[in-house]
Formats: sequence, C-alpha cells, structure tokens
Amino acid sequence: MEFIETPLKGLYIIHHKIMYDERGVFARTFCKEEFSSINFNKEFIQFNHSYNLKKGTFRGMHYQNSPFSETKLIRCIQGSVYDIAVDIRKGSATFMQYYSIELSERNMYSILIPEGFAHGFQTLEDYSSLIYHHSEPYNTEADAGIRYDDLSIGIKLPLDISNISQKDKSYPLLSKDFKGI
Repeated sequence: MEFIETPLKGLYIIHHKIMYDERGVFARTFCKEEFSSINFNKEFIQFNHSYNLKKGTFRGMHYQNSPFSETKLIRCIQGSVYDIAVDIRKGSATFMQYYSIELSERNMYSILIPEGFAHGFQTLEDYSSLIYHHSEPYNTEADAGIRYDDLSIGIKLPLDISNISQKDKSYPLLSKDFKGI
C-alpha cells in the first residue's frame, strides 16, 4: 500500500498494490501493520455498505460529534463516486477546506478520513457501491452534518443532484460563530 497524504493533515489517499493474473485481480485493502506506518492504530468496529441506484445521487455531509467522532476508511467497489471530506476540526490550519477525489472500482483507491471531518459523496454512475469501515459505532445523538451547498465551504459537485435525502438537504448552513468540533 502507498499512503498519500493530502493537503489536509491526516487525510490519506491509499493506493493499493494490485496483483493481476489470469483469474483477475487481488489487492489487500487493510493491514494493521502497514497502517501503523502513518500512526493509525485505531480499530475498525463497524462496516457499512452504501448501494446507490442513480448517477448524481448525493449523500452527506456527515460526521459524529465527540465522544463518538470517527475515522472512516472508504472504498468504492462498484461504479464510481466523487468523494468529499471537509476539515471541521477546531483550530486546524485547513479548517473549512475540502478535498475531493474520484473513487472507483477501476482505480481501487481508498480514502482514510480522520476524526473531525465531514464526509459525503456524489455518484458518477448508476449502481455505485461503497464500503465504509468506522472506528466508532453509529450514535443517533452524536449524528450531525453540514450542508453540501454551504457557500462558506464552496464544494463544487461534478453533476446536478438527481437524488438526496430530506435530512441531507436540511442540514444547517454554518453560522459565522462555528468554530469546529
């Protein structure tokens, strides 16, 4: 595995070593020992699968408040998505900045999103699926989000949104006194 740190400290893109043969492909997607090279020693305790029917579907921008802040390891296993992480860490040098990347079944990249980031994605193809690994369980009381179209962040989506939940489009815009989590 190759860990590529993005301009947002602690946010990594992971290029997997892909082995090809006449049967197809094989890639290791997680190895505790290799992840320790970037000082990641948390345990993943919840795995989720997101399956999305339509191109242009948007999910996000989600996070959990402390003490249930979570690290996520995300991989697209079918189709492709425009994946977005927003730094909302209190006092961070990159506070309110976002990073985006295309994750797809073809490039087989993963993204490691640390605590203190909001996360979302837009599908670039019909029938796109993602696998999420979480360092904390989902907690209803800690569940939170920010608006994808908040001008103070400036996220630019590649497509018009074809489908979004009422919850995701109802998150509040960030107030001027938002200092992060």
